[in-house]
Amino acid sequence: MLTLYHSPHTRASRILWLIAELGIWDQIDIRQVGIRRQDGSGGQDPANPHPEGKVPLLVHDGVEIWESSAIMLYLTDMFPKAGIGPLPGDKLRGRYLSWLAWYGDVVEPVVVCSAAQLSHPMITATFRGMPEMNARLIKALEENPYLVGDSFTAADLLLASVYGWMPKLAPDSKAFADWLERCMARPGMKEMVDYEDKLLAPTS
Repeated sequence: MLTLYHSPHTRASRILWLIAELGIWDQIDIRQVGIRRQDGSGGQDPANPHPEGKVPLLVHDGVEIWESSAIMLYLTDMFPKAGIGPLPGDKLRGRYLSWLAWYGDVVEPVVVCSAAQLSHPMITATFRGMPEMNARLIKALEENPYLVGDSFTAADLLLASVYGWMPKLAPDSKAFADWLERCMARPGMKEMVDYEDKLLAPTS
């Protein structure tokens, strides 16, 4: 049994996008929970088993999987037919794993520090900054239409979700803009938006 703990307009939204891409809506129990929002509203929901009160959280037969990149790797390995995550033995597997890890190890710290206007030599030395992060993405997308190669993967979904949520962070690059447009135009993205719109629709 797969259960996803979700809250609309959060990092969990991209897991819904992944569910749509994998075509597994009917195989996951999606439970909406409250969280503490950036504006201070909300709070930890006792119905959410995540120890930090965050989303997304995936539970499979009682085992918890947390962090977006881990959940995406878990689900793309579990449901390989969609072909959006190179499997062990595929020559592109290492590149795929690297982009997933890079998101948590570099992208999250850089974006959060940039949004908070935090600057320190240790931060710069460890993670670099937005210009360097964007340059890394631009270089990859000038070489291939997608991050892992010629085909869309969950790595594209994960990285594109950052810029879809905060478009002002996007660099001035045609290769990057074309990639982001391709990602945002996918039917799975629309399915996710429609799903969350229904969740947020007022009830009579």
